[in-house]
Amino acid sequence: MPIRLNRRALPLAALLFAALPAAAQDPATLYFSAIPDDDETRLQERFGKVADYLEETLGVPVAYVPVKDYAASVTAFRNDQIQLAWFGGLSGVQARRMVPGSRAIAQGAEDESFVTYFIANTDTGLTEPEDGTFPEGLEGLSFTFGAQGSTSGRLMPEYHLREITGQAPQDFFSDVGFSGDHGQTLRLVASGAYDVGALNYSVYEQALTEGAPEVETATVIWRTPPYPDYNWTIRGDVDTRWGEGFADRVQAALIALDDAEILESFPRSAFIEASDALYAPIEDTARELDLID
Repeated sequence: MPIRLNRRALPLAALLFAALPAAAQDPATLYFSAIPDDDETRLQERFGKVADYLEETLGVPVAYVPVKDYAASVTAFRNDQIQLAWFGGLSGVQARRMVPGSRAIAQGAEDESFVTYFIANTDTGLTEPEDGTFPEGLEGLSFTFGAQGSTSGRLMPEYHLREITGQAPQDFFSDVGFSGDHGQTLRLVASGAYDVGALNYSVYEQALTEGAPEVETATVIWRTPPYPDYNWTIRGDVDTRWGEGFADRVQAALIALDDAEILESFPRSAFIEASDALYAPIEDTARELDLID
């Protein structure tokens, strides 16, 4: 009997899904996931609504299934446990390289020119230079990235750190950690557990909008140059399962999504068309850092 995962029972679904072979899934259901770049509660609320929207728009059952980390999202995509995913720039590149025919179909309007914020605990005395240059005084402090596979929380900040300092982060800072997600990076720096950290700019801006207490003790000290980042990627074999043109229908549905509440939860103003070629700079950078072959 096919197992239909209830997207309302997400924590249980996550445990079951990790252990299920692809053959045990409901073949009629479009499963999708997302990189766990924020608090689990936020992700469940956001993507549960996306699942409802896609199910109504596409006319097929759709289920969101959370994963434990970035690598798990790529593995699930490779193994056909999910057919659609909201990836970061790097995880999207990794997934598409593993599944021939898969392609990026949409991105947030803001993802064309994404940036990473470097933040510092106010006790460090560090401030953002008015001319936008990399601030002095970071050497020897403690530093945290986000998840190891994060584009905005690891790949691009490490690339710029190496370019600017001429050193590996482990040599430049006294201690280097990986928080796991952007929200946790903000909390760790705000608490003083780390002096400095790098995170997705939209998470920090959302915290500012919500008046989160962390922004009182963790302030922006540098902004990276822009780069392409998040994207919706779909497997190349979905047309075989759901009919010719299904991938294009999913793309159209995402681009047409205009629910202000859903978009704000990302946060994005809209989704726009994307292609694999947009992420060539991410792939090139990942090769430079030996993160992919």
